[in-house]
Amino acid sequence: MAKPEQEARERIDGLLADAGWSVQDAAGVNLAAGRGIAVREFPLVRGHGFADYLLYVDGKAAGVIEAKKEGVTLTGVELQATKYSEGVPATVPAHFRPLPFLYQSTGVETRFTNEFDPDPRSRRVFSFHRPETLAAWLAIAAADESATDLAAEPRFARKPPTLRTRLQRLPPLITTGLWPAQIRAVTNLEHSLADDRPRALIQMATGSGKTFTAISSIYRLIKFADARRVLFLVDRANLGRQALKEFQSYATPDDGRKFTELYNVQLLTSNKLDPVARVVITTIQRLYAMLQGKELDPELEESSQFDQGAGLVREPVPVTYNPAIPVETFDFLFTDECHRSIYNLWRQVLEYFDAHLIGMTATPSKQTLGFFNQNLVMEYTHEQAVADRVNVDFDVYRIRTQITQQGSKVEAGLFVDKRDRESRRVRWEKLDEDLQYDADALDRRVVSIDQIRTVIRTFKEKLFSEIFPGRTEVPKTLIYAKDDSHADDIVQIVREEFGKGNDFAQKITYKTGTARIVTKKIGPDGREGEEVRYKSSGVKPEDLLQSFRNSYNPRIVVTVDMIATGTDIRPLEIVMFMRAVRSRNFFEQMKGRGVRVINPTDFTAVTPDAKAKTGFMIVDCVGVCEQELSDTRPLERNPTVPLEKLLQAVAFGSTDPDVLSSLAGRLARLDLRLGPPERKALAEVADGATLKDLTSRIVQAIDPDRHIEAARVAAGLPPDTEPTPEQVANVAQQMMREAVAPIATNPELRQRLIALKQQFEQVIDALSKDTVIEAAFSAAAKEKAKGLIESFEQFIRDHKDEITALQVLYSQPYAKRLRFADIKALAEAIQAPPQSWTPERLWKAYETLDRTKVRGSGGQLLSDIVSLVRFALHHDSALVPYADQVEERFANWLAQQETHGRRFTDEQRQWLELIRDHIAGSLRIEMDDFDYAPFVQRGGAGKAVRVFGAELRPLLDELNEALAA
Repeated sequence: MAKPEQEARERIDGLLADAGWSVQDAAGVNLAAGRGIAVREFPLVRGHGFADYLLYVDGKAAGVIEAKKEGVTLTGVELQATKYSEGVPATVPAHFRPLPFLYQSTGVETRFTNEFDPDPRSRRVFSFHRPETLAAWLAIAAADESATDLAAEPRFARKPPTLRTRLQRLPPLITTGLWPAQIRAVTNLEHSLADDRPRALIQMATGSGKTFTAISSIYRLIKFADARRVLFLVDRANLGRQALKEFQSYATPDDGRKFTELYNVQLLTSNKLDPVARVVITTIQRLYAMLQGKELDPELEESSQFDQGAGLVREPVPVTYNPAIPVETFDFLFTDECHRSIYNLWRQVLEYFDAHLIGMTATPSKQTLGFFNQNLVMEYTHEQAVADRVNVDFDVYRIRTQITQQGSKVEAGLFVDKRDRESRRVRWEKLDEDLQYDADALDRRVVSIDQIRTVIRTFKEKLFSEIFPGRTEVPKTLIYAKDDSHADDIVQIVREEFGKGNDFAQKITYKTGTARIVTKKIGPDGREGEEVRYKSSGVKPEDLLQSFRNSYNPRIVVTVDMIATGTDIRPLEIVMFMRAVRSRNFFEQMKGRGVRVINPTDFTAVTPDAKAKTGFMIVDCVGVCEQELSDTRPLERNPTVPLEKLLQAVAFGSTDPDVLSSLAGRLARLDLRLGPPERKALAEVADGATLKDLTSRIVQAIDPDRHIEAARVAAGLPPDTEPTPEQVANVAQQMMREAVAPIATNPELRQRLIALKQQFEQVIDALSKDTVIEAAFSAAAKEKAKGLIESFEQFIRDHKDEITALQVLYSQPYAKRLRFADIKALAEAIQAPPQSWTPERLWKAYETLDRTKVRGSGGQLLSDIVSLVRFALHHDSALVPYADQVEERFANWLAQQETHGRRFTDEQRQWLELIRDHIAGSLRIEMDDFDYAPFVQRGGAGKAVRVFGAELRPLLDELNEALAA
């Protein structure tokens, strides 16, 4: 048996060979055999012993390897490698002295130090760098004429520039076009990189511009630090396409050209890397497949495999060195909104590269923070983003119904519909016994039509009276359904209850067949219009979403989870949950679809009756905002685990016995429900294997007794000798991999299994009548509103002697009249941190707390602050928009004039109405105001004088007095 030291040398030899090195003994060296030669046991000058490996690059010594047996801690032997680097005989040609590239390795763990770095520090690498890489680094060093000998005193030495040197010399950040939070994020990240921190985490609220921040950083890393290639990792394919568009639209701050005009950006759709691409965008699914040398079914990139089934993969996926993708392929790796499970189960894929890792997330978990060494370089919460007006805030409106919470019962003897889940063909059947179902069975085993209808009807009834009072257009609404069939039911009922057509409500899931794509275009006359086209094959999620994002219709979209993470739909104002969510991360991402800000012009283009997006509403129909959410998704060891999740886990290499056991059980139950035609069709896809065969193989492969016996045979042990735990584990892994291979390597079979599972029937309960238990703002929303109002009223009391507007409003009667500048100053005071309030938020808070005391939809005009303060001071018994108060006073004033015999011509009435509207928005009117719109279009001050004569100035004073009271 080989000694541990010899085993380590054999592993190191293999790693070197894979990385392109020719491994030779000192006695038989041939430096012409290749660019990189690793010479074993090379004799050094006296006192330095033998180098375990001396590395030659292009015929000259460049580095050394100190080899140790497995288990030795390598940081303790770094000085030994340094000693070797200094002991190379003078007769041996060397690129630099001492040698700059130092490795320590056991063949299992390898560390590397680049002595060219400003503060040389060893780092863990997956394997050795290729000779071509070291040659490139040496060429850069040789071209730097100002570099001095590496052996010089550190304070006098001038080392050749490396990536880490350049990271310390980045020029000041150009902040044009960046939000303050983005400036801090880029700056803090660059400080972390300058300190050579290998990992950094940026936490920024959803919608606060993480991708733009990343691109800003990547541009600087490529231009100023000369990063050769950056990997941009996303969660699913549509987010990759979205990221590519952001790179394409990014205008560089110093050059002005687009990013993609300066640097090649590749979105991977195959396993071939573009050799000149400076940025590569891909999913971790494809990256893993590439490292394994396998092609990836593109469908596996379209959905988020990690939100769907990451909890079923229990152990880190295996990764081995791939010579086609060396460890130095990327200098930086950015992970954008990837599920936190990648930092545990998929960490070997990330750690494969000798690159700085930068993570970006809105909701970091302890696992994520741990992976990034607690190096949180930026923390920017939703609350901070709201305060900075980068996000909008939200409230929760709760709808509870009897069947949603408790289920229902259909008595025996009644007829019910039974619907095939896949074909949706319906038949009648008489119940032989009572059908009792609970809330968990809803929309899976049983569909209660009236439960869906009651929720949607209640939503419609409350939409314009409580949720968005004063509005007439249905806000852009996203409804999360349980599955594709549930989404289809919701869409049909939404259309019926709202009395609208197909365009009004649409389903957007991965099973949508045709996309109606609306594109904004400028016509020959210079006007913006919409170009509508239909796409029925090769439909991508972004095609389906384009109309929802840019066009008036659809108003309501129903999805399952396709629009859960990262997708940008800025006009969205309502996020409605008709499905439960257990993962905190997933819930935050789903909720985050509503937080994004949008400029008023773009907003009113799709929602005409809204002036600005000031917040969004969560309509909770299942209690998702009230339940305990977990950071992770543990394996569900019960029959409700979706078959699709289990198949995904196997496809991604899971051989966890719990996963395989659950899969075998599900396949066995499915087999019992199949008829001869289905079994025959399945066998054709499975290369002749039946479902019973596949299940039997899996069951045998997870049998511990079979593991022991197979390990004994494989090791050639006698019947009475037990194999070692390691031997058993190795054989067990092999048996389980072989057992699931027919499924794991056959995407068509997996899809057919899922389709067969979905063919079976749902009971349609059209008999049970549902009732509303509650439809109101949630208790948390009311408590939040109460706290906001109390803070606002305390602010008024605390600043009544400092702010002019509050001084005036506090006095009864007013000692002087308010001016618009006073109100503007008050608005700026309440909007400044730490308050960060807006009139809209304050108005909404009063509505949430007591709707009976609030009239109309206010907060849109700055003058509404007068109404808010007067109501807060209890000067008014109801909160009424200031414009409505002015209109009411104007009507009373006109009536008084007519009572006293004062009449106005039609032209004068038109001018009076314009004056009224001006006072409603600006508190008062002066002669100078006639020089501006809308008066100037009617002739301005000169015309006003001709219309009213000498009465104009007294009339203005009178109206200021009467209307702004």
